Amino acid sequence: MGHIDVSGVEYSLSDGRVLLSEVSFRVGDGAKVALIGPNGSGKTTLIRMICGDISPDEGSVAITGGLGVMRQFIGSVRDETTIRQLLLSVAPKNIRDAAEKVLTTEAAMHAADTEKSQMAYAQAIIEWGDVGGYDYEVIWDVCCTEMLDKPFDEVADRFVNTLSGGEQKKLVLRALLEGPEEVLLLDEPDNYLDVPSKRWLEKVIGETKKSVLFVSHDRELLENTATRIITLEQGIAGNTTWVHGGKFSTWHEARKARNARFAELLLRWEQEHARLINLVKTLQVQAASSPDMASKYHAMQTRLRKFEEAGAPVAPPIEQDVRVGLKGGRTGLRALTFENLAIENGSGELLTKPFNFEVFFGDRIAVLGKNGTGKSHFFRLISGEDLKYTGTFKLGARVEVGYFAQTHAHPEFENKTLLEILWESYSLQLGPAKSVLRKYEIDQQAEQKFSSLSGGQQARFQILLLELSGSTLLLLDEPTDNLDLASAESLEKALDAYEGTVITVTHDRWFTRGFSRFLLFGEDGVVSESSEPVFE
Repeated sequence: MGHIDVSGVEYSLSDGRVLLSEVSFRVGDGAKVALIGPNGSGKTTLIRMICGDISPDEGSVAITGGLGVMRQFIGSVRDETTIRQLLLSVAPKNIRDAAEKVLTTEAAMHAADTEKSQMAYAQAIIEWGDVGGYDYEVIWDVCCTEMLDKPFDEVADRFVNTLSGGEQKKLVLRALLEGPEEVLLLDEPDNYLDVPSKRWLEKVIGETKKSVLFVSHDRELLENTATRIITLEQGIAGNTTWVHGGKFSTWHEARKARNARFAELLLRWEQEHARLINLVKTLQVQAASSPDMASKYHAMQTRLRKFEEAGAPVAPPIEQDVRVGLKGGRTGLRALTFENLAIENGSGELLTKPFNFEVFFGDRIAVLGKNGTGKSHFFRLISGEDLKYTGTFKLGARVEVGYFAQTHAHPEFENKTLLEILWESYSLQLGPAKSVLRKYEIDQQAEQKFSSLSGGQQARFQILLLELSGSTLLLLDEPTDNLDLASAESLEKALDAYEGTVITVTHDRWFTRGFSRFLLFGEDGVVSESSEPVFE
């Protein structure tokens, strides 16, 4: 079996700021451990450290049993990467190197079919077998057959961009689970997965004998899978870790009680510190007029010095203060009306059968269904994108649509900083712009380009734009995918108070609890309403 030991890790950013301070935890044999924390708290940095991409300034990271890694970008591959290349990207370095040698020597042989090139190719094939390449091909064959219904040799050269994000995730996850590495590090493994696939993920993580450390913001997944939760807590002197030895359902209360204890201890220390300082000052005055008090004065000075040298207790972590504010406004009674609407894909095929549906002012509607059933197409159509459809849909009086895109795709923001976007879109000057960014805890990223932000920071900025737009109908496509826990909870509170209509596409089962109507997109193209959430 395998384990991860992180001991006393310190890491500073290039500008000198301490990001991680005294980070220590252990993932033991067969443990299923979640890593959570605010966006920007250092989770990605810590993951890169465990992977060996970067080294800590102080402390150490030790891994036994081999490490299999699924990076966050998997699921969003849209270039001409092949399935072979995708599977190789999560294989050990010796496998990747051997595969590269096979490809380069094969290309050289085709370019110049000489005895030398043939011998080089033959040697590369031998080395491929020596490092276990054929064993990996067997694993990949099993994974492709299970996930894509075709053997590896038939799909190896297929472009990954022909797979959905969920298919990419599941293929890589299955390859890692079948592989020999005894420790798995999974960065946002649930992103792009529909609910049945998330349940599959919960099942396979629970059943594997491998040790698993995973990063996720999905509260249902955390509750159903993690046996321990490692939290990156924000501190003035750098972020550190706290390990909760229970389920997610007990995490909030445990953290609240822990932070309250820290606050109480710090308050008592500060009170005692103030008392000792006052005593020293009093005795100093008395010693000036009474030599008999001099010894007491010096003794109290020594006591104060030792008290200060011992140091204050650990301060409570810095709490997030993300303040989502969505204004909205009154609209006509009927916010949206659909009559015999049928949505087509780019090939002219119907994604949905004709359906009728009415959306009323103030509705909270969750759009549910498996990936590929047309939910995002539905949103893009309502938002004004030129898509093919039959039937009609009509916006009600005073309905202004605000759209949150799942992919965070905003070509209009290309090479623009947050300040530039806010100025061009809403004429916000530096002071007001910084103020609204501060509400979403992204004021430090004001001069960063939108494309350089983390997924969570991009999500918060999109929500900020919705607030500024004054939209009366919100279309939210997977809004909680990249949000940290505090931001997701702040969004939920804001939606509760929002004066307007909310429609969301979501696979977040926890988030779905705040909705009262449910529109189901079936694999057979049937669109129907349900009074309860249905995830099959």
